Amino acid sequence: MEPRRYRLFVAVLCRLLALLLLPAPAMAASNHIAAELIAPAAVAAGEETTLAIHMRPAKGWHGYWTNPGDAGLGMQLDWSLPEGASIGEPQYPVPHTLVVSGLMNHVYKSDYAVLVPFTPPADAAPGSRLPVRVKAQWLACTDEICVPERAELATEVVIGGSAPTDARFAEWMRRLPAPLDAPATMAITDKSLRLAIPLPASVELTAPHVFIEQDKLVDYAAPQTFARRGDLLLVTIPRARFAAREAGTVGGVLKFDDAGNGVFFIARPGEVPTGGEVIASGGDPVLPALPWLLLAALAGGLLLNIMPCVFPILSLKALSLARAGESEAHARIEGLAYAAGVIVACLGLGGALLILRAAGEEVGWAFQLQEPLVVVALLLLASAITANLLGAFEFAVPGFVAGRSPRSYTQGAFATGLLAAFVATPCTGPFMAGAMGAALLLPVMPALALFAALGLGIALPFLAVAFVPALRRRLPRPGPWMNGLRRAMAVPMGLTALALVWLTWKIGGPWFLAGALIFTLLVLAALTGAGLAQRRGKRALPAALLAVFAAIAGLFLLPRPDPGAAQVESVLDTRPFSEAALTDARASGKPVFVYMTADWCLTCKVNEEIAIERKETKQAFEKAGVVVLRGDWTRRDPEITRYLTAHGAAGVPLYVWYAKDGTAEKLPQVLTPALLAAKAGS
Repeated sequence: MEPRRYRLFVAVLCRLLALLLLPAPAMAASNHIAAELIAPAAVAAGEETTLAIHMRPAKGWHGYWTNPGDAGLGMQLDWSLPEGASIGEPQYPVPHTLVVSGLMNHVYKSDYAVLVPFTPPADAAPGSRLPVRVKAQWLACTDEICVPERAELATEVVIGGSAPTDARFAEWMRRLPAPLDAPATMAITDKSLRLAIPLPASVELTAPHVFIEQDKLVDYAAPQTFARRGDLLLVTIPRARFAAREAGTVGGVLKFDDAGNGVFFIARPGEVPTGGEVIASGGDPVLPALPWLLLAALAGGLLLNIMPCVFPILSLKALSLARAGESEAHARIEGLAYAAGVIVACLGLGGALLILRAAGEEVGWAFQLQEPLVVVALLLLASAITANLLGAFEFAVPGFVAGRSPRSYTQGAFATGLLAAFVATPCTGPFMAGAMGAALLLPVMPALALFAALGLGIALPFLAVAFVPALRRRLPRPGPWMNGLRRAMAVPMGLTALALVWLTWKIGGPWFLAGALIFTLLVLAALTGAGLAQRRGKRALPAALLAVFAAIAGLFLLPRPDPGAAQVESVLDTRPFSEAALTDARASGKPVFVYMTADWCLTCKVNEEIAIERKETKQAFEKAGVVVLRGDWTRRDPEITRYLTAHGAAGVPLYVWYAKDGTAEKLPQVLTPALLAAKAGS
């Protein structure tokens, strides 16, 4: 069956089900979308006011816009009004798109209100209470099933009086699309609907989409193309492919972003210019072929081995590489086990990321380091590893001083790989950014394949040493020198622990850090006791269990983190990033530099040290009047996550330059002072 005919069949089926089933009695309490009719506090006789039908979908359910899209059913209202009263057309908030099996629906997945203009009789007596009733019918759906629902709603409109104002009406009014104060034009052909919508170039469009009121006029699921031509937004939407209708005028809603901002417009036949700068496509983004994305993820993981954010785990790698010369079998076992650990960790982090995003969470790559308790857990682990490398105690897994059995090699290398990937992936590097950004847009299996390729790239140097004899022969022979190397490698691991101490303070504040340090000292004391027992030939298990108990207790008993504890100090005149701040900055006509950073991202800190936080950059920016917006992603921030996603980035760093004419340019992830100065002077 042709796709468009199938969509039509589904839509007609939904309507027939509604007509057949709605007359059956249904209690409002059993509805999956609860409905309530609400009147304002008090109104004057003969003056228009607004009634609200407040809809509250249960978790996993959604309602529909006035034009539901390819399938669904808009709300149907049958009013009972006092004599002399009148009712207007319902007004809906900006909807969201939902694509299920290729069908595009226009839906609401959270609380929303349909506002209806209401005018009481001009002769209504002050203090009177006018009853208003409505029989409402709608369709409630999940992604799998739909249920026709109904309710008889009632309220009273008070004429005059001094009742307190219902604050919810202001919020519901704010969610309505603002009426466009200038006329839009349209041109319809057999293949497309083209719109010219007057919209200032300063208005930020992060996730644009046009919802058309008229049914069967356009192909809802087809990509929509958006282009700027000065203060004119040009939109092209493919026409419906089956039984397309005509229209003398077109009404619709232009959605700006996923926060529900937008405008309502009415377009009439007229001139629609061509050309313009293409800024977005409202359909599925065009991604490179999967093989190229896999190669990019592999290359990105390989390059992570030389990125600054990977340096803290070089001590673990150095010990494993040194021991790999003991035997060919052990080298291969360790290489495969290490690679398995890295890949499993990347798949675990990637899978958790996909699950959280599917649940509606605004998270991105390295989301685990935005949680204070995860940072403390890493601090405890890094401190324990440092003590182990210094010889305070011995522990065969995760393999820093493993025994000689194949099993101990496998366990140690696998656990080292898990830790390496967990610590190595906070920052994105070349090639990796595009691949991880694509992973957030692809179906589950291809996305997981990209995460696995990233892990394989990180593990590739170990695999090369394990399976290439020429590389293994270049490694020094095992011997007593390895004990000295082991203690030397405690230095970078200790520096990692100190960096985590600083990050704990930045992400949680001084009291949170004090609690973390107390439990870290308790864990180290217990591990030192275990080491003393080992050297005396006694059982070290009680002391080791005490260390584990102290670590777990610490994660539950720490004080509440204070995310506002640390202040940002910058050479530049920076402003906190927000979507509103970016819109205002671009409207000023000055160049704008947006940089996204995080305290746990070493690449970000290196760029800030060598390129951003410099007097030369400050002087160049001041001369050009550059507005600098700094996005701190150390803690979770939905606005920053949306911005990263809109620019195809799964994590930080991200640098975007907006020229005076409004054009945006994504800068490299490795900055130089000359690059920023050149941008300011251009």
